[in-house]
Amino acid sequence: MRILITGGAGFIGSHLAEALLDGGHTVYALDDLSTGSIDNITHLKSHPNFHYTIDTVFNDPLVAEMVDRADVVFHLAAAVGVKLIVERPVHTIETNVHGTEVVLRHAAKKKKLVFIASTSEVYGKSAKVPFNEDADLVMGATTRHRWAYACSKALDEFLALAYWKESRQPVIVMRFFNTVGPRQTGQYGMVVPTFVRQALANEPITVFGDGTQSRSFTYVGDVVGALVKLMVTPSAIGQVYNVGNTEEVSIRGLAERIKARTGSSSEIVTIPYEQAYEAGFEDMPRRVPDLGKIHQAIGYTPKVKLDEIIDRVVEEKRAYAGAGRAVT
Repeated sequence: MRILITGGAGFIGSHLAEALLDGGHTVYALDDLSTGSIDNITHLKSHPNFHYTIDTVFNDPLVAEMVDRADVVFHLAAAVGVKLIVERPVHTIETNVHGTEVVLRHAAKKKKLVFIASTSEVYGKSAKVPFNEDADLVMGATTRHRWAYACSKALDEFLALAYWKESRQPVIVMRFFNTVGPRQTGQYGMVVPTFVRQALANEPITVFGDGTQSRSFTYVGDVVGALVKLMVTPSAIGQVYNVGNTEEVSIRGLAERIKARTGSSSEIVTIPYEQAYEAGFEDMPRRVPDLGKIHQAIGYTPKVKLDEIIDRVVEEKRAYAGAGRAVT
């Protein structure tokens, strides 16, 4: 098939491109490099079935042409990372909502299957863990910019499912839970690459908040494998799926594991949220997915455990440092 990946030079997008090329598909990547990197796809540029365009999903005529050429669209282009979201809320809302609207509008003309990348953030402040796809979403106040990202992605979901209901435009919504692996940077607040970089440099490992908040980290290869399987699963159309890992760890515990696995002498320090982000910042105490629905659909079970995820990220960052490249 011919596959369009918006955000194709991003962390997840570049891994997805690799997997699709390995499967014999033709890949068209669209990325404005605002959070993605050309380094992520440099090794793919010589592949005869890989094509990339540096531009934005706001370019309406270009998106119309690229969607028309594709059989399936993976819409991964989005504003990502807590740091970016807090600092640039207008950019976050406009990128996530308008970009998705452009993609869906053009896909609907010829009923091209669109994957919408959503996030575990949409569960907001819900305390009903593990999070189930049909559970209520509990958002914070509109005066807290922290929730702008969650609300914008929830609106993306509503819009995609409205296209499915109203015009039978095929869509599949994926809620990603803390996806991690090689090529991810800590530039926009991603915690694992940030902790690894700090540990390898023997700098203080900075835990925001008190460190008791917990997350479930998923290897990017497990996520990509799920996307590829769902692409050829007709019963998945019109559905919302969690994709993640149920292995839960506190952020303090994550810092301790990374320190141990790198042999680092780093001190682990805590930084109050208001100092790290902004006054009144709110966080989710736990974030764990219910994977029953996606397991039933495609037999999904995450294979890579947290320690192995950490080791793979450490290996990549050490290779960067050995080659004289900046570790981010």
